[in-house]
Amino acid sequence: MTEKYKTRYRQLLELLNRYSYEYHTLDAPSVSDEIYDSLFAELKKIEAENPEIISPNSPSQRVGNIISEKFQKIPHASRMLSLNDVFSEDEVVKWFERIQKIEPNLRAEFFADIKMDGLACSLIYENGEFVRAVTRGDSFVGEDVSSNVRTIKNIPMFLNLTDEKFAFLGEGRTEIRGEIVIFKEDFEKLNAERRAKNEPEFANPRNLAAGTIRQLDSGVVASRPLKFMAYDLLRDEKTEIPTHDFAYKALSAIGFQRNPQAAKIENIAEVLNFIKKWGNERQKLPFNTDGLVVKINDRADFDKLGVVGKQPRAAVAFKYEAEQATTVVKDIVISLGRTGAATPVTVFDPVSVAGTTVKHASLHNADEIERKDVRIGDTVVIFKAGDIIPQVKEVVFELRPKNTEKFNYEKVLRQQYPDLEFERPLGEAVYRVKGQNSAIILKRALEYYASKPALNIENLGEKNVEALVDAGLVSDIADIYTLKIDDLLKLERFAELSSKNLLEAIENSKNPPLHKFIAALGIRHIGDQTSRDLAQKFKSLNALVDASLEDFLRVDGIGKVVAESLVAWFSSEDNLALLEKFANLGVKPVFEEKKTGGKLNGAKFVITGTLAGISREEMAEKIRELGGEFQKSITRETDFLLVGEKVGASKITKAEKLGVKVISQAEFEAMII
Repeated sequence: MTEKYKTRYRQLLELLNRYSYEYHTLDAPSVSDEIYDSLFAELKKIEAENPEIISPNSPSQRVGNIISEKFQKIPHASRMLSLNDVFSEDEVVKWFERIQKIEPNLRAEFFADIKMDGLACSLIYENGEFVRAVTRGDSFVGEDVSSNVRTIKNIPMFLNLTDEKFAFLGEGRTEIRGEIVIFKEDFEKLNAERRAKNEPEFANPRNLAAGTIRQLDSGVVASRPLKFMAYDLLRDEKTEIPTHDFAYKALSAIGFQRNPQAAKIENIAEVLNFIKKWGNERQKLPFNTDGLVVKINDRADFDKLGVVGKQPRAAVAFKYEAEQATTVVKDIVISLGRTGAATPVTVFDPVSVAGTTVKHASLHNADEIERKDVRIGDTVVIFKAGDIIPQVKEVVFELRPKNTEKFNYEKVLRQQYPDLEFERPLGEAVYRVKGQNSAIILKRALEYYASKPALNIENLGEKNVEALVDAGLVSDIADIYTLKIDDLLKLERFAELSSKNLLEAIENSKNPPLHKFIAALGIRHIGDQTSRDLAQKFKSLNALVDASLEDFLRVDGIGKVVAESLVAWFSSEDNLALLEKFANLGVKPVFEEKKTGGKLNGAKFVITGTLAGISREEMAEKIRELGGEFQKSITRETDFLLVGEKVGASKITKAEKLGVKVISQAEFEAMII
């Protein structure tokens, strides 16, 4: 390749990067889509003819392939600190007074910015070119997510160095810190699309952003409306960035999107005005927030004040009081999590809080119920912790109905889970399933998920499940869809052929019938028939998540115990996160309309006794395939009682009493010939 073409390639990279910045960050494109597409086509032609020169920062490389390995751990050059929280204007004033005592000559100039609700990430540039993206991690060490970050369209792959004042940032190492976020409008559009496809909705923008950036498929990342909002700039030579205000001006100049609301503030009184202003107007912001950040503007003073623990003295995070609403508690159910922890959940009339409608909220543990004295029938104040997670703040005791009963945690626990034993370990507030650690619970859950009554995943029986869990390859049932052949080949039980067979069986289970998937989740009291009834009634996972206690009670054959079990399961944050993870990994249950017509054409059957050569479950499936309907118990609507061997008299007596025809297996076979 000639030097001329190399120069042309570099020019195209830089030009297309600038056009992308204008389009995605400034929302002010300087060229038409046709011009961009033409130049992009030229770039791809050069790359096709000269693959050895392809830059990882080429726009053609923004969406890559499946990432083959787990994310590499990368130490931060300087620690990504967290901030002390303050909750009142008085605390802000006291904070400033404290640091003035430490540094009496401190200049009272501040820099304030809105705190964004997303995933903290650090971008590393060498000589003006992007080289790496690292998550916050534990503040010392993060994960390398460079392949995924390259797909975020408002991140420049090359710094814009046209402003001479900031041209020095194109030399050596420049680190940009910021937040990966999803704007509220984009989040709502995404969920609207998922509703239209009968897919479960995402819980909130922050969790979605965090979960997306750790996807193993960068194509999935590229499909999500992620944005990077910069809030800090670091250089090896600290004096190059004298103030936080200077850093923000530099961020804009070199091509990054950042908050336009951020401002340099001259005194503490104006800081308090800034807090009040955005407290009143924060709902107008394009992203979710629960507060703002106030810093000493001068970075030399900032460093002089030092760090206590992992919090710098020179900055605080002001937290606004969470938005609140009142509603009435209709029920309190206990959700059983994947670790065996029993968590109480309030079920209440739907209420709008912080922009979303909520129907239930966690009460965390038995002590919390006791402390707040929450009872069925109470009017309670609901808020969202961090404007995300609904919680019960307090009871409005003046509105408590007469004759309410104190919630008896252990009694309700026994009622909901009569076949399980629970214990409360010494020093803990949480009840857990006795004698079962999380590994045992996971193994049982995964065995059932893969079993014949559920998704029927071949080669994923008890022994293989044991091997996967013991090796730490799966931490929940959805993790089977992340398995790679290299993972399996490390285990004694797996050779190349058996590994391929298992992975193929897992892949083939990604589009199960909706009723099978519901059954596979292992929700208490939900067997094959009930899962079919639920699928026919709600037709999507999304509708199940949104269903209320009353909605479940309207399904034929579902009583209070089963309805409460469903509410408990679909109100658990762990379970909702699991459903979201399934969706992210490509698991999409398919609703199948009940078959009509056929030789049995809507006839209703109940089966009793032992059948010859076929299980009752298989016979029930056969009835459905022929257009009939299987029932668990005899009613006046039942048409036939199919009788096998070793039959008790009760069902036959009831059938005769209700006028239901009793038939043998041979008579049934004659019906379907």
